[in-house]
Amino acid sequence: MTKTVQLDFQSYIATAHALADRAGAVILPHFRTDLTVDHKGGAQFDPVTVADRDAESAIRALLSETFPEHGIVGEEFEDARPDADFCWIVDPIDGTRAFIMGQPLWGTLIGLSAHGAPLLGMMNQPYTGERFWSGETESFFARGLGQGGETRTIRVRPCPALGGAILASTAPELFARTNCPAFEALARTVRLRRFGGDCYNYCLLAMGQIDLVVEAGLKPFDIMPLVPIVERAGGIVTTWEGGDPSRGGRIVAAGDPALHAQA
Repeated sequence: MTKTVQLDFQSYIATAHALADRAGAVILPHFRTDLTVDHKGGAQFDPVTVADRDAESAIRALLSETFPEHGIVGEEFEDARPDADFCWIVDPIDGTRAFIMGQPLWGTLIGLSAHGAPLLGMMNQPYTGERFWSGETESFFARGLGQGGETRTIRVRPCPALGGAILASTAPELFARTNCPAFEALARTVRLRRFGGDCYNYCLLAMGQIDLVVEAGLKPFDIMPLVPIVERAGGIVTTWEGGDPSRGGRIVAAGDPALHAQA
């Protein structure tokens, strides 16, 4: 990090916390209610709700007040200044399917890139009161933040062999016909695989609860905010080919570098 970025990091992370608080206040009144669900279009059901749109609008409004020169890339609205030196990457509800089912396996993703590289990331789950975020060199977990709850550093766990690994992925539908054989070959070698979880899986990996997350077809806002959380907890995130994951695509994340290489 440059000295300028280091000096500003605490203000950036404070802003991320403020954005998470504001989005959570907008989203929670809609959770487990009889809200209308719209389909964005396409062959597969792609849901969106007023909670998604209103939460992103609230985030954008606060960012325009706080850092009007920064860019914003979000899921629900058009990009604003995406080529700016500093750009916020936002997914107001990552896991909308879980949200509309009443499952608390969704979260608000907030990331900031500096000159195209991930600088910080945050995942907020307001219903359970859990929050994960990256500091400058470590990653953190809090429950009941601001209400006397716990805050602690999190780390990935060692798991050097596929045979002992727990593998998580959001849904089998992520793997198109061309990707399915590769995923199935990997899944047959691990101890346990589970579907569901969306952004939660990456945070559980950073916390040392699971060992591998493998997905495909991700957008930048699905993954970029999660990359710093995993990496500063000691993990590794790349594309399937070993490239930069921040643009999305086919992703493999692991807590153990040896496991990542095998996967």
